[in-house]
Amino acid sequence: MAQSNQPLAERTDPVAGSGTPVVIAPGHTFASVTDKISSIVLTQRTPIGWYLALLTAAGMAGLLLISLSYLVVKGIGIWGNNIPVGWAFDITNFVWWIGIGHAGTLISAILLLLKQTWRTSINRFAEAMTLFAVACAGIFPLFHTGRPWLAYWLFPIPNTMGVWPQFRSPLIWDVFAVSTYATVSALFWYVGLVPDVATLRDRAKGKFAQHVYGMMSLGWRGSARHWHRYETAYLLLAGLSTPLVVSVHSVVSFDFAVSILPGWHTTIFPPYFVAGAIYSGFAMVLTLAIPMRAIYGLEDFITMRHLQNMAKVMLLTGLIVAYGYGVEAFIAWYGGNYYEGFMMLNRINGPYWPQYWALIFCNVIFPQLLWFKNVRMNVPLLFVISIVVNIGMWLERFVIIVLSLHRDFLPSSWGMFRPTFWDWTTYVGTIGLFLTLLFLFVRLLPVISIFEMRTIVPEAKVQEGHGH
Repeated sequence: MAQSNQPLAERTDPVAGSGTPVVIAPGHTFASVTDKISSIVLTQRTPIGWYLALLTAAGMAGLLLISLSYLVVKGIGIWGNNIPVGWAFDITNFVWWIGIGHAGTLISAILLLLKQTWRTSINRFAEAMTLFAVACAGIFPLFHTGRPWLAYWLFPIPNTMGVWPQFRSPLIWDVFAVSTYATVSALFWYVGLVPDVATLRDRAKGKFAQHVYGMMSLGWRGSARHWHRYETAYLLLAGLSTPLVVSVHSVVSFDFAVSILPGWHTTIFPPYFVAGAIYSGFAMVLTLAIPMRAIYGLEDFITMRHLQNMAKVMLLTGLIVAYGYGVEAFIAWYGGNYYEGFMMLNRINGPYWPQYWALIFCNVIFPQLLWFKNVRMNVPLLFVISIVVNIGMWLERFVIIVLSLHRDFLPSSWGMFRPTFWDWTTYVGTIGLFLTLLFLFVRLLPVISIFEMRTIVPEAKVQEGHGH
């Protein structure tokens, strides 16, 4: 029986590209790459810290279960949603989570098609992060409807009454966009996982692990036919995923842009939202990658080159987001629309002015430190910047949604939004769900793509390793 992955030094990877190989670290061979990554799952003793972290995250996820159960019993009146702020924390968190999932698709699909080999160290957990973020995002619009048990009405399922969804409703657009995004992302992630799961199957000691990984590997044997079909499917899914990077968050931005509300009715929203999504997504990848490489000793694989490249992408998308803020302010002034002008002044010095200026600091001012190489090479500071950007991008969604709704055309209908205890527990609970899924993923599956890392090990190093 052939092994799942043969250490062929002369093998080139048409998926990752045949350009100049990226040196991981001196002395790394195919065997050591496989051993290092698979040992995290198969042979390393699970640290006590992992159990404590998982228990904490599971407790937060339990808080989500309690909050949603109480919401189903009592109704969404337990949230702070009111008139005029009908969309509040729930849609804010929905857009934030969808944005976080964008970096995984970008890293996996677009950088793959552009043959950027530096993606190989971060694409696996970025793809997993996408799936977990989309799972958290889907909770909010589902329960925002108030009757989640009737959610299947949102799909165009033939029925005896001949009632179809309202396809002009942004809610329906979100259903199709998010479900398509989740499906393609899951397929892309799983297809990329098959060769590595086969490696775990062949190395696992326990019968149960062998059976589970064996079923997941779909009969993979590493033959030329398997590789050909795998690489064809992987490239096709990458091509299919690439338009999703642009389309999904553009559709989410249409939820707002098609309205006539000041602050929402603007044509810049699609590219503005996409740039913001990639911005927050890469910030979250950095937030996860930096502790992970330190805890599991993955500095050889997630190198400073990877951290610097992610910081540069953050800087670029952050500048696009800052341009969007400037265009919003300029159009409000130049357009001569009284209501648009008031909306901008209300953001600057209205009752929610601390949130607006906090987002300007987090998203525009503080990330300018990334211009300096010394900052990009400073791992702790890079970690702080990524967290600050994540906070800033959440504040941006809050400002767009709540500040546009709470004061619209008629002063008689103005109101204030204040999040309730259940708003916060639902949000914190989704963070717990995200972290729980992430901890389980790190422990049960390869967090870095084994076979893709092996394709970029220099041939000379491989031969040197075999010589020893």
